[in-house]
Amino acid sequence: MTQTGESAPATTGATRDHSKGLSAGAVGVLGAVVIGVSTIAPAYTLSGAVGPTASAVGEHLPAVLIVGFIPMMLVAIGYRELNRAMPDSGTTFTWASKAFGPWIGWMGSWCLLAATILVLSNLAGIAVDFFYLAISQLVGEPWIAELTRSVPVNVLTCLAFMAAAAWVSYRGLEATKGVQYVLVSFQVLVLGWYSVAAFGHVGSGTAFDALDPSWEWFNPFGVESFSAFAAGIALSVFIYWGWDVVLTMNEESRGTTTTPGKAALVTILVVVGLYTMVTVATLSYAGVSTGEFGLGNPEIQGNVFAALAGPVMGPFAILMSLAVLSSSASSLQSTMISPARTMLAMGHYGALSEKYARVSPKHQTPAYATVVSVVIASVFYAVMRVVSENVLWDTITTLGMMVCFYYGVTALACVWYFRAEARASIGAFLTKMLAPLLGGLLLLIFFFQTAWDSMDPAYGSGSEIGGIGLVFILGVLIFVLGGAAMIYQYIQRPEFFRRRFETSEHLAE
Repeated sequence: MTQTGESAPATTGATRDHSKGLSAGAVGVLGAVVIGVSTIAPAYTLSGAVGPTASAVGEHLPAVLIVGFIPMMLVAIGYRELNRAMPDSGTTFTWASKAFGPWIGWMGSWCLLAATILVLSNLAGIAVDFFYLAISQLVGEPWIAELTRSVPVNVLTCLAFMAAAAWVSYRGLEATKGVQYVLVSFQVLVLGWYSVAAFGHVGSGTAFDALDPSWEWFNPFGVESFSAFAAGIALSVFIYWGWDVVLTMNEESRGTTTTPGKAALVTILVVVGLYTMVTVATLSYAGVSTGEFGLGNPEIQGNVFAALAGPVMGPFAILMSLAVLSSSASSLQSTMISPARTMLAMGHYGALSEKYARVSPKHQTPAYATVVSVVIASVFYAVMRVVSENVLWDTITTLGMMVCFYYGVTALACVWYFRAEARASIGAFLTKMLAPLLGGLLLLIFFFQTAWDSMDPAYGSGSEIGGIGLVFILGVLIFVLGGAAMIYQYIQRPEFFRRRFETSEHLAE
C-alpha cells in the first residue's frame, strides 16, 4: 500500500519500506511478552471470568480454558507468518487490505479499534473500583470503597487513570516497558502466592469445598452439553484477547520480522500456563457449588478474587486487590498501543486523515492517534456512566463479537495471501494454510454463535428493545457505524479504496 498521492509501486509489501517514524529496536522478545501479558491482564481477567465459566462447565473449567487457547494459538501462527512477510504496525488493517482489498481491511480494523478503544473504558472503570477498595482496606475505612459508586468521583478518577496511561504510552515503548515490568511481575507473583495458599488449604483440610485435582477436569468431552461447552468457549476466547498487541509493535521491535511472532506465541503459552495453575487451585479450594465461596454462587461470580482472597490469603488479601488494580491499570496503558498504531497505519496509507500519521519527533510515538484513542474512550465512559451503566457494560459485552471478527478475518487473510506459497512444502501448508484456516473459521463460528445468542434479552444485563437483546443491537450498531464511517472516508479519500493491493503470488515473480 502507498500513502495518498504516491504512485503504486511494482514491488511487493515484503520488500518495500513502510517506515512511519516509530522508534526502531525499542523492544525485544522479553519486553514484548511482558507487554502482551499486561494487555491480557491475567489477574483482572481471571477474577471476572472464572466464576461465569465454572457456572457453565463445572469442574471442566481447566479443559475449556485450554480448548479456548487452541484457536488463539492457530491464529497466532497465521499472524506470525504475515508479520514475517510484511511487518507493519497496521496488522489487521494492512494484512486484510492486502489479502481481500481495502473494504474488508477497513472493517477489520474498525472492529479492532472498537474493541480496543471501548475496552479501555472498562479497564479504567475496574481500576477505579479496585483503587478505592485497596485504599479502604489499607486504612480500614469501609466508606472509602463506596466512593466508586459516586458518579462524579468515579468519572473524574477514571479520566485521571486514562490521562496517566496515555502519558506513559505517549512517551514510548521504553517508558511502557519500565512500567509493565513492575506491574506484571507483581500480579504474577500474587497469583502464584494465591495458588500456593489455595493448595495449602486443600492439603490441610481447611478449604471451603476441597476437591482433589483430577485429570477428568482436563477432558473437554465431559461437559454435559454442547451449549454449555459453547458458552464456556466463548468466555475463554475473550480471556486470551490482547496478545496481538505485540504484533502492532513490530516496527519498533528488534528483529521486526521474527520478534513479534515469537513473542505472540510465547505470550499465549505463558498465559495459558498461568490460567491453568490459578483455575486448578481455585477449583480445588472452592468447588463449583452455590455455597458462600463456591464458584457456582452468582453473588461472587462477578469478582471471584474479591470473595476468595480473604479466606485463601488471610491478612495478605490486600495484595490481591492491589494485583487486580495493577492488572487493570497496566492493561489500560498497554492496550493503548494497539489502536494508536492501527490508526497511525490508516493515516499513513490514506485510509484516514493524514493527521493520524503524525509521530512525535521526540518520543517517536503515534502522538495524534494516542490522544484520539484516549479522548474517545474517556468521552464514551463518562457519557455511558452517567446515562446508563447497563448500556455501558452491554457495550463491553459486544467486544467478544468484535474480537472474533477481526481475529478471524486476519487469520483467513493469511490463508488467502499465502495460497500459492502454501503448496511449497508440508511446513508451509501447516503454518500458512491449515493452522490459520482452522483458527479463523473457529473464531468466525464463535462470532456468528455469539451474535445469535445475544439476540436473547437474557444475554448481558437483560436489557432489550422490542424483545431483542441490547447486546445484539449494540453489536449491529457498531458495525453500522463502521460502515457509515467507511463510506465517509471513501467519499473523502477515494484513492485508498480504489487501490489494487499486492498478493503473495507476486512474490514468485
